[in-house]
Amino acid sequence: MTLPTITHDRIDLAAGDEIILRYRDWHDYETLLAHRQDKAGLRIRYDSVTQQIRVMSPLPGRGKNADLIADFVKVLLKKQGKDWEAFTPITLKRLNLQGVEPDYCFYIQNRNAILGHERIDLEIDPPPDLAIEIDMTSTTRAEDYKSIGVRELWIYRRNELLIFCFDGQEYQEYQRSLQFPDFDIKSLMPSYIDRGWQLGSSVAIKAFEALLESSSKL
Repeated sequence: MTLPTITHDRIDLAAGDEIILRYRDWHDYETLLAHRQDKAGLRIRYDSVTQQIRVMSPLPGRGKNADLIADFVKVLLKKQGKDWEAFTPITLKRLNLQGVEPDYCFYIQNRNAILGHERIDLEIDPPPDLAIEIDMTSTTRAEDYKSIGVRELWIYRRNELLIFCFDGQEYQEYQRSLQFPDFDIKSLMPSYIDRGWQLGSSVAIKAFEALLESSSKL
């Protein structure tokens, strides 16, 4: 068994590991980001309220679930005739407050504001319109995004999709997506993610596209 290791110049975690560093400040967080180097798969999160840094090494299944949900989102956006910009991986930071790294995020309404940007700077750029988190070995709280201000946050956990929307002060849990109010996203996503695992990603995406096409003819 390989034990998790964090030194001044190295971060080594096995897939599925998560460690919490307590009583840390923004400088500690930025130092860890800088030392991550080629360990791009690691997720590093900071919260000034709890003074904690969480370092997570995702399991392989997390990436597949994130890709599936992102592909379904793209299908839905195409159905609505909307353009978008998507980012993965990405680090979203509010100086001295919070830092998060969603599995996927989308700019939809705010797409034009970030066109041509290689990095997102929330001091001048708007937050994403939709962020997606896949919880397998760790737990995401909607409060983790409070200072970031993402308009809509999806957390996929234990075959359930949780939808949270930001009202400017707090995140409230919703039963339907504000981005896609005409679709029962909470039921559709788990069902078609399961199809992706059982039948393959491309088969599940084609089936999802067929579902939307048939619903538009009703």
